Amino acid sequence: MLEIYLIDETDSINDEIQQLVSNILKHAASEEGISGEAEVSVTFMSDDEITKVNAEYRGMNQPTDVISFALEEMSEGEVAIIAQQGIPVVLGDIIISVDTAEHQAKEYGHDINREIGFLALHGFLHLLGYDHLTKEDEVKMFGRQKEILHSYGLER
Repeated sequence: MLEIYLIDETDSINDEIQQLVSNILKHAASEEGISGEAEVSVTFMSDDEITKVNAEYRGMNQPTDVISFALEEMSEGEVAIIAQQGIPVVLGDIIISVDTAEHQAKEYGHDINREIGFLALHGFLHLLGYDHLTKEDEVKMFGRQKEILHSYGLER
């Protein structure tokens, strides 16, 4: 079972969006075959705040729509986290800019709910190891993203 912790630093995310994010992430976890106990946090923040995070961790002093920090991802010199019986695996953190989500929703012609649901799923797939740095990886990630959105019923 996937445990999801939602943190709204903007005080603008209503119950409907929170429920959508929880539901789509649980659906994605099921679709990806995640069994056992797992945890993820989703934080909603402003463009100003995500810019600070983006600058500090990615060296990009600009807002972005979503950033993921996978806890299971290892850097050189780090020791692997070994899952233990009865202890949830912490997948990581997803940060979503509500400001950017609002702009993108208008640009793409759909509502904020769809955009935030999409961004949450996109960030979640990054936590699971999907990426889009190469064309091959992009095709794989975006294809999987589209399949999950379709099976959940959250399409443009």
